[in-house]
Amino acid sequence: MKTIKLNNGVEMPILGFGVFQIAPEECEKAVLDAINTGYRSIDTAQAYYNEEQVGNAIKKSGLPRKDFFITTKVWISNAGYEKAKASIEESLKKLQTDYIDLLLIHQPFGDYYGTYRAMEEAYAEGKVRAIGVSNFFPDRYVDLVLNCNVIPAVNQVETHVFNQQIKAQQIMQEYGTITMSWGPFAEGKNNFFSNEVLSEIGKKYNKTVAQVALRFLIQRDIVVIPKSVHINRMKENFDVFDFELSADNMAEIAKLDKGESLFLSHYDPETVKYLNSYGK
Repeated sequence: MKTIKLNNGVEMPILGFGVFQIAPEECEKAVLDAINTGYRSIDTAQAYYNEEQVGNAIKKSGLPRKDFFITTKVWISNAGYEKAKASIEESLKKLQTDYIDLLLIHQPFGDYYGTYRAMEEAYAEGKVRAIGVSNFFPDRYVDLVLNCNVIPAVNQVETHVFNQQIKAQQIMQEYGTITMSWGPFAEGKNNFFSNEVLSEIGKKYNKTVAQVALRFLIQRDIVVIPKSVHINRMKENFDVFDFELSADNMAEIAKLDKGESLFLSHYDPETVKYLNSYGK
């Protein structure tokens, strides 16, 4: 597995398995299937309500903890120093581990500065190997960078061929922060899986649209965490290291960028209200 070096020297697999929208009753089996496929990086979150199932699957795999890279995230309802500190302990218990490999602030709302202080403390205590953020647009990201002690190692944001985060990635690279993609398949929006450009390029390499899309991001040094509950899809998504897109193909795909979200805007007051109410 190809890895990417974070700004504190920690090596993170560039391809992982995401468990967003996998119901708790399905999650344990899905993660075990992913592990058996070869995945060792698992991305979960407090707001996914399946941390415990992820922990169960890792235990049941029989593989040593050091073989895994576990990411989780602190939700808005746990924002603020004291709440975040307690929630980190709860996540450790649910995941059945002494440490979390990567801990992120899930959304840039609530007292996320207090949350980040708690995360910095957990990092200093060795409970977390790396810390970062998720869904931070460049303005909030830069403000946090200028007012924290530990520069975020990762910013997990909506990143796919239709929203490529070119400018945001450039800004984060200035500070050594890695871009991590959620929704690498745009959840099928814009007829993603039948896109003509991706399909034609795929034929050249005998690869699927999904594989081409993942490879495009990987070649830009973006961490990807595709999700599926189907073993054949897990295998397909994992099989992206035996080919390389040409510069011309990369340029073709770059033209698909619309530069805007296909899901929601963090600048929209209704979105802010919705996210703040979720989980309460």
